Amino acid sequence: MKSLHIHTPLIESLSLSRRWNKRVLLKLENLQPTGSFKIRGIGLLCQTGKSDGMGYFVSSSGGNAGYAAAYAANKLETPITVFVPSTTPPDFQQRIASLGAKVIVAGDVWDEADQAATSLSSELDALYISPFDHPLIWKGHSSLIDEIAAEIDKPDAIVLSVGGGGLLCGVVEGLQRLGWKDVPVVAVETEGTASLATSLRQGELVTLSEVTGIATSLGAKTVARRAFEWTREHPIQSAVVTDAEAVSACIAFADEHRFLVEPACGASLSLAYNEHPILEEAETVVIVVCGGVGVDLARLRKWQADYSVEFKEE
Repeated sequence: MKSLHIHTPLIESLSLSRRWNKRVLLKLENLQPTGSFKIRGIGLLCQTGKSDGMGYFVSSSGGNAGYAAAYAANKLETPITVFVPSTTPPDFQQRIASLGAKVIVAGDVWDEADQAATSLSSELDALYISPFDHPLIWKGHSSLIDEIAAEIDKPDAIVLSVGGGGLLCGVVEGLQRLGWKDVPVVAVETEGTASLATSLRQGELVTLSEVTGIATSLGAKTVARRAFEWTREHPIQSAVVTDAEAVSACIAFADEHRFLVEPACGASLSLAYNEHPILEEAETVVIVVCGGVGVDLARLRKWQADYSVEFKEE
């Protein structure tokens, strides 16, 4: 079974390495066919479901997961309905629909859209595709670590963004499988989406009363239970950044590396741009550039104006 994702490049960012005085490597998941890492796990789940005889898919998403699910359904020639919250921009809904998906707006946040998706999947006896909470999704995402291990020796840390925690689960699963059990993972969230950080602070899985801010791709009120459990089994550090820091990193990354990424991705990149002390002792750091298709030049310019971001001269 040929995978629906591609092996993405792992490159050194010379500008970030120089800025942070570390070796900073970028795993360019923004170059996936769907613009984000989501196709790794969601693609595997969809292919497995299709092989098991499932003839209809149902997904819920704030954006990127729905786009990945629609892409997989298109490639597998399977009908799909994608539920999105009202916060998903109309043009992004159209991008999902352009792949042949039926798009339905349900609720104001992802959690409400997900309730509608699970209800329909039960009614139709269809394959329910979570954006982040399924063992096959984690297994698919873990392939990212296999690719890294094929190119470099063990890094000192891996930085990634956390929404629902699917990427975190996959990365840790990959690290554990390869015996890299001592490689810390830095899980980055924005202030308005910090469900993992809040759970860690309170010592139990917490559901936020609301999610706010610009990083809508990180907008899950509760992280996957497995993601929270991994924090007790693997070295995972939590970092929370502001919306302004995430946007500033997106602007700088576009300027220096000529890639457009969402603020959800900018959150992780901001640790390097701001020389975050959480990784003070690390020498080789891998940042997962998770990407996202909910960005274009017009949005980037608007974010720059909204947050009064100026380019930093080196």
